[in-house]
Amino acid sequence: MKVHKVSSRSQHKQRNATKRHNKNKWHKKVRSLDSTLPNTSPGTAKLEQQIAKSEKPTVKRLQKLYTKPVTFIPKNSCAEEEKVTAPSVTSAHVHTNGGTELDDSSTSVDSKEWSEYANSVLQNGKESSNTELPDTDKQEEDDLQFHAHLDHTNNRAVLVMKPGQVLCFRGKCLLTCLYGHVEVLGFTIEEGQQSYPLFSSPSHCPLTIKALGNNPPSSKNKKEGLLEAKAIVRKYFSSEPSKKLMSEVDSDSCVVLLEPLDTPLTRFLTSFSELAEIFGLNSKELRSQATIYNPVLSAMGVTALRGPCAQGLVTSPSFREAISSLLSAWAGEFDRCPVILVCGAKSSGKSTFNRHLMNSLLNHTVSVEYLECDLGQTEFTPPGCLSLCTITEPVLGPPFTHLRDPKHMVYYGLANCQADIDRYLESLKSLWRHVSGESPVIINTMGWVKGHGFLILVDLIRLFSITHVVQLSYGNAPQCQLLTPEFLRTAHGWQTHPPQSTLTEEPASHLNTQSHVFLSVQSEFESAGTSGEMQHQRSNELRDLALLSYFSQLQSSEPGPIRPLHCFIPYQVPHSSVAIGVMHCEVAPNNILYAVNASIVGLCCLSEKVVGRGGPVVLSQTPVCQCVGLGVLRGIDMARGLYFLVTPVSPSVLRHVNCLLLGEITLPKKMLIKQHGVEGDLPYVTTDYSFEAKGAGKIHIYKGLTRPGL
Repeated sequence: MKVHKVSSRSQHKQRNATKRHNKNKWHKKVRSLDSTLPNTSPGTAKLEQQIAKSEKPTVKRLQKLYTKPVTFIPKNSCAEEEKVTAPSVTSAHVHTNGGTELDDSSTSVDSKEWSEYANSVLQNGKESSNTELPDTDKQEEDDLQFHAHLDHTNNRAVLVMKPGQVLCFRGKCLLTCLYGHVEVLGFTIEEGQQSYPLFSSPSHCPLTIKALGNNPPSSKNKKEGLLEAKAIVRKYFSSEPSKKLMSEVDSDSCVVLLEPLDTPLTRFLTSFSELAEIFGLNSKELRSQATIYNPVLSAMGVTALRGPCAQGLVTSPSFREAISSLLSAWAGEFDRCPVILVCGAKSSGKSTFNRHLMNSLLNHTVSVEYLECDLGQTEFTPPGCLSLCTITEPVLGPPFTHLRDPKHMVYYGLANCQADIDRYLESLKSLWRHVSGESPVIINTMGWVKGHGFLILVDLIRLFSITHVVQLSYGNAPQCQLLTPEFLRTAHGWQTHPPQSTLTEEPASHLNTQSHVFLSVQSEFESAGTSGEMQHQRSNELRDLALLSYFSQLQSSEPGPIRPLHCFIPYQVPHSSVAIGVMHCEVAPNNILYAVNASIVGLCCLSEKVVGRGGPVVLSQTPVCQCVGLGVLRGIDMARGLYFLVTPVSPSVLRHVNCLLLGEITLPKKMLIKQHGVEGDLPYVTTDYSFEAKGAGKIHIYKGLTRPGL
């Protein structure tokens, strides 16, 4: 293709908020009365009467810690509420209706001591300062406190974490491990390694930074390690760090450097009003007030979470066993590199498992090959693409935050393969020829596991010589038949059939008769089996985010105003130098230019040379060929015979492009509606449209109807 360019201060100890094990409603009532009742005997009597009338004794805190065993089981307790526990629990008399009743002696002693506690509260106006938290509460409070110091001069922060401490967060930052080592989504980051960007978006489960302590013991003793850690901390501050931070540094501590993360991607996404909080909290976290206020972390773009919202990635025992088994396979238990196919129904956790597996493998190998077979929810490329990627760095965020140039890619042009399954399989076969065989291979599949989708899974296992099949499921009922080696011996696929051998005939040579290892993983995270109901979790929203992420590469790497689509100078492409085709439907040749105008096209490379005679070259059938990226055909000049193309693909690669393919992948509406700096009508957007014209308007798709043949 001929290409020409034309011219408050932190409150660290929230005693009541850090108690996970006891929801002390009585204790809250005492505090409310403390602020309203006067220090008089009638107020004390009133409080005593309220406590005596109640049949719900509970745990209390006296000036001297009382170790008398107390039981508290509400009569109408919900299944979700946790029981309030004391250092020891006495047995209760259980009624036949399920209620509980305490011994009379325990109740009388408890009421008497509650009276003494109420008197002390009303006389002193507040609890004595000598009151101490139980050891478990102190431990939880310490775990929720993150010791960090901000360097205003260089706009960065140093965070000191104890071994085993976990920071679950929302936001984005650049992390560098200075001392010790930490783990993020299965990947271990050690001192001396490069900085890694972390993205924790509300569209996915929050990321967690887990401190693993110092490296394995060496010749240095604890004192030498302590001096080394403190020297590292001082190195990253222009002035002397706080004494409190230095007191937390230990020879077993983990010291990480956090910096704000500002990239063209983050600036472009947050420029849209709907995506302003794309790295903020989701609605559940906002309702539950699950944030921990830490001004130092907030300055770095990190919001720490607590409580039930701070679970991060929930891994079941079968999840961990499967990861361990696959790591052992790579360690040398098999003669060849493992080829791992991960399958399961929609919303079963395939993508999350793949990311964790990739990061775990990168702890032991230089690279991992990733074959993308899911057209709708792609990991490293825009939607509608099948690709083979070589991964050398960990993926520490949602897919739209780590798009990468693939090793080889085919533009299928659709979000699913139901329209042309044969072209789908032929495209994957062309990608499989580029697998090196020197690194472990992970194959990501679609969430379509019924009907023809299940037949495709059978084909993939046979065609690609799979060594391990990881099948994810949720709930008690299986979503589809288990793909065990025994089942594959008699199963039929879309293109393949079970090997049929007799005494004189051998099995068909094109079929893989080698057995594979089957691993079943039960997903136990909160939303397993349910489609995303919160913002930015639906499949169409995730596809839009991936496209926005891809075209954010057009923005300048330097901070500045966001440039809309119409502000970029397009490439001029002669009609005669490229062929053009439509993949998802049939379009008359004289109307094809109307269809491709202002649309996303795949930039492909045909093996044969394209020769035109002045007019557009139209393909008669859809080819299976290499794709180097996507572009927007923002205009067509019929007088001069030119296409005007906007794309982030470099000019050196564009010179090999001789085919433009149009699919059903469309531009996100945000890119067309939010075009700032335009006077008058927005480009490509019109209100002068007649829905009464024949063929006008959107075609309604009824997904509930059963397809023929299923």
